[in-house]
Amino acid sequence: MTSLPPGPNPTAAARRGALGAGALDAGDARHRRPLVLVATLGGASAALGTLLVCLAVGVVGWFLADAGAHGTPRDGLRVGALGWLLAHGSGLRVDGVAVSVIPLGLTSLAAWAVWRLGHRVGDSVSGHGPDADRIADGERDWTVATATAAFAAGYLVVASVTFRLAATAETAPSLVRVVGWSLLLCATFGLAAISVGSGRAAIWAAFVPASVRAAVSACLRVLGGYLLVSTVVFAIALAVDFGTAVNVMSRLHLGAGDGTVYTALTATLVPNAAVFTGSYLLGPGFAVGVHTVVSPTAVALGPLPMFPLLAALPANGPTPAWTAYLLVLPPLTAAVAVARSQRRFPTLRWDHGALRGCVGGALAGLLLGLLAAVSGGAVGPGRMREVGPPSFDVLVHAITAFGLGGLAGGVLMTWWQRRARSQASLDSTA
Repeated sequence: MTSLPPGPNPTAAARRGALGAGALDAGDARHRRPLVLVATLGGASAALGTLLVCLAVGVVGWFLADAGAHGTPRDGLRVGALGWLLAHGSGLRVDGVAVSVIPLGLTSLAAWAVWRLGHRVGDSVSGHGPDADRIADGERDWTVATATAAFAAGYLVVASVTFRLAATAETAPSLVRVVGWSLLLCATFGLAAISVGSGRAAIWAAFVPASVRAAVSACLRVLGGYLLVSTVVFAIALAVDFGTAVNVMSRLHLGAGDGTVYTALTATLVPNAAVFTGSYLLGPGFAVGVHTVVSPTAVALGPLPMFPLLAALPANGPTPAWTAYLLVLPPLTAAVAVARSQRRFPTLRWDHGALRGCVGGALAGLLLGLLAAVSGGAVGPGRMREVGPPSFDVLVHAITAFGLGGLAGGVLMTWWQRRARSQASLDSTA
């Protein structure tokens, strides 16, 4: 529930009238709960939600491994807690070998929990601070900032306690990185969710030019659409050589219980594989070991570990001629995404359509470059200390491909909308 909806009129007086009509009644106790307490508990609950899932998987995995014959439930809990910390960028050591890759599947689950709890917190405290009329008049409102700070504090308490209980000298996770990732989640997904839930985002959006909102919408659609395309391409590649993945699982000699847990843990790396695939489609590709490359124009691999997702890798050696045509997918995806976005923010001006598409695509390329930077890392000793895409190359290629694709999509949709407008005018005068 958003209690402070925006007004469409660009003047301050119209904003006050539209916002004031939907303002909360000061006596609505549901939306005036203790701000600091509710936000702090919300942040702690967001952290505990995913932590409890990881702990449960750790205990189940411990029991299914040997029916509890070795170790104790505490060992399973520690493994689950370390997995949760790893999803927050902690890194760790396994038998002295550094593992720094972040399972983006778990990180995405944590981000979703932060969003859901943050939205509820925002709704619960939406009655605090100045009302809609005073906000429209320019009065400062610290509700979202205070709630986000308290939300982050609650999240950090859980993260710090988990680190203190689970970390050992042998595993050596990084508390600094855990704190940094926790703050990043709260400052992005948490802040956005609290803003939306409290209704402040709707008010602030009324002051943002339509062209900026259109560019942001295009950016999100391009990024989301491209990640979806990358995931589909990865799934097709894995399905084509699914027999190899099954053979890898069989050679690991896992029981039914072990195989189930192993499959679930493997699934947490599917988002990483999607980003790797996106880097492949852009051209730079990615590495699966030191001095290796997997790209549409060249594949040079060395010995690989037994991991089922690696069955999606192309064969070593020269690539087929048709793989070079995969490079058309990124700009094509951006063009389609921008065109769909412009249906929500129509424009008849050529410069607006071109600029929105180009800027939105470039912003999506920037975000993809950041994802590429955090998707890889060390996964083992020796050669496997370097796995992932070259983030800077991906950044440059993504900004170029998405920017050009967005530009084309924006211009084409502007032409279509101008044509539809002219046809409608002719029909009305006929």
